[in-house]
Amino acid sequence: MGIQRILSGMRPTGKLHLGHYTGALENWVEQQNLLNEGGARAYETCFLIADYHNLTTSLETGEIYTHSLDMLIDWLAAGIDPEKSPLFRQSQVKEHAELFLIFSMLITSSRLERNPTLKEQVRDLNMESLTYGHLGYPVLQSADILLYKANVVPVGEDQIPHVEITREIARKFNNQYPHPILGEVFAEPAPKVTKFSRLVGLDGKAKMSKSLGNTILLSDSPEDILKKMRIAVTDTLKIRKNDPGHPEVCTVFSYHAKFTSPEQLSSLTEDCRAGHLGCVECKKLCATNIAMELAPLLERRRFYEVRLDMVTEILLEGEKKAKCIASNTMEQVRTAMKLGQSPLTHLGASPC
Repeated sequence: MGIQRILSGMRPTGKLHLGHYTGALENWVEQQNLLNEGGARAYETCFLIADYHNLTTSLETGEIYTHSLDMLIDWLAAGIDPEKSPLFRQSQVKEHAELFLIFSMLITSSRLERNPTLKEQVRDLNMESLTYGHLGYPVLQSADILLYKANVVPVGEDQIPHVEITREIARKFNNQYPHPILGEVFAEPAPKVTKFSRLVGLDGKAKMSKSLGNTILLSDSPEDILKKMRIAVTDTLKIRKNDPGHPEVCTVFSYHAKFTSPEQLSSLTEDCRAGHLGCVECKKLCATNIAMELAPLLERRRFYEVRLDMVTEILLEGEKKAKCIASNTMEQVRTAMKLGQSPLTHLGASPC
């Protein structure tokens, strides 16, 4: 088997925060740079700015381009290498919409309504009604994945139902439309359950979200990080500095677990439980460690912020590569379906 391809993506919501970094970006960089036993890349990685997916929950589009560039800069700052990984906008590769339309004919609305993740979104967003596009967003995800012949889909446990929908659609298409040469156009992608380091927000009540104002941005300065850390929720049972603490219920200690060395974390835990560590000092130490972790990212971000022409060129080049792959896939799809051309036309693979 040749190199495995991974497709991952995010909705463009602007500058990213620590939750994005620990929950996705670190894994993306690791997958991009992972080598096999022979010293070659283990995965071919493609990263998608999922701007069509924004429309499933909001019709506001005025800031999508600015948000896309801000997010792209954070990707580059985190270590995503455009020479290794094409970076592109979903809306600029029209084959996404074409394959989504075809796939929407291969699945019933009742199957989509049984999607447990959809039910959770409707509940969490307090949605009174459901649009056709939101109901069908797992189908659009399937088109995203299969358009690039992704073999592996890194997901958390909660996203496995989406991968299963993708596998079902691939089987249905292959059975309904066998290709005269390839046989099956799509391989069924395998879910790769990844352990994401999820961070609770500064309020200690929910995951980090800019809409909740409980985030630390990857672009925050050390001063901004310290200012935000000062309002972070700590152990509510620790009233005075010398009271014994309970690190296991403290939001700040959940950050220490990620950004503090094991040796320092062990010492801090002991001091907290013994009542030797005050919350103010604890927060300062945590803010310092986070700032140190983000310092290289902040430096690279400043580099790209003043070189927007370079960022735009990276995006356009990534979209050119993505279009080549997507066009080849759709030629195979149309040949298998006998749509618009002779069934024996365009059988070969394009040199992408």
